[in-house]
Amino acid sequence: MELQSAQSDEVLAKIERSRQARRHKFYLRDEHVTLSHGSGGKATHNLIEGIFAPAFANTVLDRMEDAASLTLGGLRLAFTTDSYVVNPLFFAGGDIGQLAVHGTINDLAMAGADPLYLSVSMILEEGFPIDVLRRIVDSMARAAREAGVLIVTGDTKVVQRGKADGIFINTAGVGTIRAVAELGQTQVRVGDRILLSGAIGDHGVAIMLAREELDIETDVQSDSAPLHTLVATLLDNVGNSIHCFRDPTRGGIATSLNEIALSSELSIALDEQAIPVHAGVRGACEILGLDPLTIANEGKLLAMVAPEAEQLALKVMRAHPLGKEAMVIGTVQADPPGMVFLRTDIGGTRVLDMLVGDPLPRIC
Repeated sequence: MELQSAQSDEVLAKIERSRQARRHKFYLRDEHVTLSHGSGGKATHNLIEGIFAPAFANTVLDRMEDAASLTLGGLRLAFTTDSYVVNPLFFAGGDIGQLAVHGTINDLAMAGADPLYLSVSMILEEGFPIDVLRRIVDSMARAAREAGVLIVTGDTKVVQRGKADGIFINTAGVGTIRAVAELGQTQVRVGDRILLSGAIGDHGVAIMLAREELDIETDVQSDSAPLHTLVATLLDNVGNSIHCFRDPTRGGIATSLNEIALSSELSIALDEQAIPVHAGVRGACEILGLDPLTIANEGKLLAMVAPEAEQLALKVMRAHPLGKEAMVIGTVQADPPGMVFLRTDIGGTRVLDMLVGDPLPRIC
């Protein structure tokens, strides 16, 4: 018990240091909300650290994980919420309804949980076509059924014409935590290997091509998918050697890894050549001047794994349909804390920061 208490105190101390470090790094100077505040990058963090985090501060929220980990009556639960405002509503590889279900499931999975129940709230604009609404709801029902979760409660609001953009969806989810050991950014350790489950940037580029009607011929589709079975397989086979999961949505893997480096007080070194990017995504990013490392994903995960379990974890990932393209893309180091470095294709090294600005608003 004394050892557990000491470990708990150490984690709490690291969470507090991480919170203070974030406060020093992110500054809210804006007088008005901008689209960049929804990008998932630096502006989003400025908003969170400047407004929400200090107002709602507590030991659960301060961990800044994809889902809250709670213990109620001895039962370990994960709880999360998310909202979806993607434009367009339908895109190659998915739609807003499917995305809402998958995204909520994935946030629970990143806490090492088996998703069980979802809530769905709809904010509808007057005049929204009923046939489109039915199509979206049918897609949500199908996605939930295929993932083995139940939509058990919800709410509906309607606003006047012109006061919204058709439909916005809010979801919440709860699940039971499968992981035995504690997972999270503060559990990452020096020497951990960073595994990526597949190619990056598919979702963000699919949305961009659908929205902008660019004359770019490509077969890129959103990677929207529920990741809980991949996580469960990893936990069942690799177990305590996994220290952290993260799904790199808004802001891409660059932003997610910067968050982990800051919270863990460690450094991350990536190998650019090891990071898989489909040819269509790479070509579109080159034409549009974007970095695939900052583009959103909706069906990929990052796993921080102890070095002795690297090959087993990679083998398990590649045996799963959602991890066939998995790669080891980097290593966790001690110094300099809070920073991410990229070993480039040409042999140099550069600092990889989180997303700055908002090249693609409303991607999820």
